[in-house]
Amino acid sequence: MSSEDGAQVQCSMTVEQLDSSGQTTRRQVMRKASILLGRNEFQELILRIDDGKVPQSYSAKEFKLFTKFSREGKCTIRLLPSNTQILMSNCPPAQLCVFLKTLTIKHQAGRGAKPMSEREKLHAGLPRSFEAISPLQQKDIQKVNELRAQVNPSAGLSDRTNRAGTGPQVKRSRADCNFSPVKTNPHKKPILSLPSSKLNKEQAAVLSAVLSGKNVFFTGSAGTGKSFLLKRIVGSLPPKSTYATASTGVAACHIGGTTLHSFAGMGSGAAPLEQCIELAQRPGVLRHWTSCKHLIIDEVSMVEARYFDKLESVARSVRRSTEPFGGIQLIVCGDFLQLPPVSKGKEKASFCFQSRSWRKVIHVNMELTEVRRQTDQSFISLLQAVRVGRVTEEVTSRLLHSAYHSIERDGILATRLCTHKDDVELTNQNKLQQLPGAVRAFEALDSDPALEKTIDAHSPVSRLLQLKAGAQVMLTKNLDVSRGLVNGARGVVVSFDTQKHGYPRVRFLCGVTEVMKPERWVFKSGGGVHLSRQQLPLKLAWAISIHKSQGMTLDCVEISLARVFESGQAYVALSRARSLEGLRVMDFDPRVVKADPDVLQFYRRMRKERLLMQASMEDFMEQNKENCF
Repeated sequence: MSSEDGAQVQCSMTVEQLDSSGQTTRRQVMRKASILLGRNEFQELILRIDDGKVPQSYSAKEFKLFTKFSREGKCTIRLLPSNTQILMSNCPPAQLCVFLKTLTIKHQAGRGAKPMSEREKLHAGLPRSFEAISPLQQKDIQKVNELRAQVNPSAGLSDRTNRAGTGPQVKRSRADCNFSPVKTNPHKKPILSLPSSKLNKEQAAVLSAVLSGKNVFFTGSAGTGKSFLLKRIVGSLPPKSTYATASTGVAACHIGGTTLHSFAGMGSGAAPLEQCIELAQRPGVLRHWTSCKHLIIDEVSMVEARYFDKLESVARSVRRSTEPFGGIQLIVCGDFLQLPPVSKGKEKASFCFQSRSWRKVIHVNMELTEVRRQTDQSFISLLQAVRVGRVTEEVTSRLLHSAYHSIERDGILATRLCTHKDDVELTNQNKLQQLPGAVRAFEALDSDPALEKTIDAHSPVSRLLQLKAGAQVMLTKNLDVSRGLVNGARGVVVSFDTQKHGYPRVRFLCGVTEVMKPERWVFKSGGGVHLSRQQLPLKLAWAISIHKSQGMTLDCVEISLARVFESGQAYVALSRARSLEGLRVMDFDPRVVKADPDVLQFYRRMRKERLLMQASMEDFMEQNKENCF
């Protein structure tokens, strides 16, 4: 039974027996155990806990869930008939969410059946059995939705709902693992549906390689779902020993992690190796290095080769291990044909695949090829050509013609992508000032105002947001993917709410008009402390920098490529667009489209090695088939 099916989770567990006043009378602690959801011979829900000794089974006829910290891999299940509670910790968060959803829905779907009395069970004379539960299916969802629709408030079902559902809840992120715990009010039950965000074959192969313990580098062109897959990987690993990092603060925020520099604790890495090792042995930093078993690095294209080598040497030294990277499993992601490492001075920075330790450390190279951001095949082909620096006459013609695209609609103007950050700030401030009316200011609520600079570096939203009616804005968080309210969605402020806070009402290009309320972003600082910022999920969008657009999908975008100064920058800018119709390229010059020859050679070698591996695997299978007869 796969943990992906939702019936099983492996984690740390404590089973407590409570007395009538809620005090613990007996406690059993298991550092590593699995909890499996199944049915007994009477088709009753059972939770089976196995720590490699004697499995213990508990009835899940009535229970309460306490899921406040489920995003951190923690949860408590209180079994009411036996007054037992199961405290789960260090669970892979995504798996925990699917497990809890499976438990809740399977329990609710079985409510319509008449329970057997103890007498009937005795007379049945069935042998004791346990069978793992089947994965969630559409029929389970349908049954629960039907039962919810039939709930009669006067029938006194609300108490049963509370007892068999969840305990006290807190507001949860809309994107939190697609898990909606049962609430106590039967009138407000949401319509349930099966999780729709499934991995494709390529993504599933990467996740499988990661879960098998291999050191994996996976790449892919823009829009192939690298960030989506990375979040799934983070959610599939134990939180206590998994560190999610990225080369930039905004990229780290997207995956709920910290910057690679903060994790490593050795500054820019410019100091001699001995000094870097000393810096990494400071108490707070050393704890990261020693407790880390899985290190995730996103946007690895911007990590310089010498820095990567220093990391590898520091890892071996502080962990006192001769294994590559000190025995830490590496999960590395990025596209070397996008943004390169920042050069210091005139010397060209080297990519980390050119480092001495890369081939020693990385076991498997994998590539995602299925583009999800764009659906127009001809536009995808155009972007692929630009990605590898190949600008044909047709590509040039189509991009030159895009200068005449009229992409403004419903008062929503095109966002200009700029190569330089200073141009962005100047453009947005000037455009805001030119609008009539008073400025409305919205200040963020930070968890630690003293660490404002650290929070700024990680947060996709500013501490102070100034708006007017008519301001061009962009959504900075996925709020409701099904309605088009996604990170990068474009809109215009049409008015301000008349309620106390005066929040902005925004009309989006997808046709939705919505009052924007504050959202919270949580990320880790260098010391492992959780920091947060609560702010409206908006930013001014007359202009945005190419660097800050990474990971975004833009509805209507205008690009001037005249000041492009890096390989891959033109491709990053163009690939933000959802479609060619929503793209306007000003002053296009084919000479600005560049792909680094070292990167092209690396990818050619990577694909060749993969094809050779596939061929040898097919030969092996063929020989084995012959040996069987």
